[in-house]
Amino acid sequence: MKLCITATGKKLSARVDPRFGRAPYFLLIDTETLSCEAIANPASATGQGAGIKAAQLLTDRGVAAVLTGTVGPNAVEALQAARIKTYEGVDPGDTAQEAIDRFKQGKFSASSAVSPRGGCGQGLGFGRKDGLGRGWGRCRP
Repeated sequence: MKLCITATGKKLSARVDPRFGRAPYFLLIDTETLSCEAIANPASATGQGAGIKAAQLLTDRGVAAVLTGTVGPNAVEALQAARIKTYEGVDPGDTAQEAIDRFKQGKFSASSAVSPRGGCGQGLGFGRKDGLGRGWGRCRP
């Protein structure tokens, strides 16, 4: 199976990035041979729609499952439409290798819906006296 792990770097020693759409790298792992291909995530610097663009990239690469911290609601829908399983809740302190080891031990279960932490978008309003102006969201790990 081809497994994608969101990572901060290009090697299995890199830390897991808890963000799906904004992770700087995707490590594509063959779970049988443990061969690893690192690809830069071009969607990580996108203003909007990073999760959907990242999901499309992984679909094009034939990924069967994603192992990450959290996945936002739009990306969840895109991954589900592509029949890519999502495994959330990886500790961002773990290396990609540690995450693979736990995955192979069955420590993660496939998500069927958006993470309770939800992804990005929590923020305070500004710009109007009543506090209902637009706000800058912030991703929670």
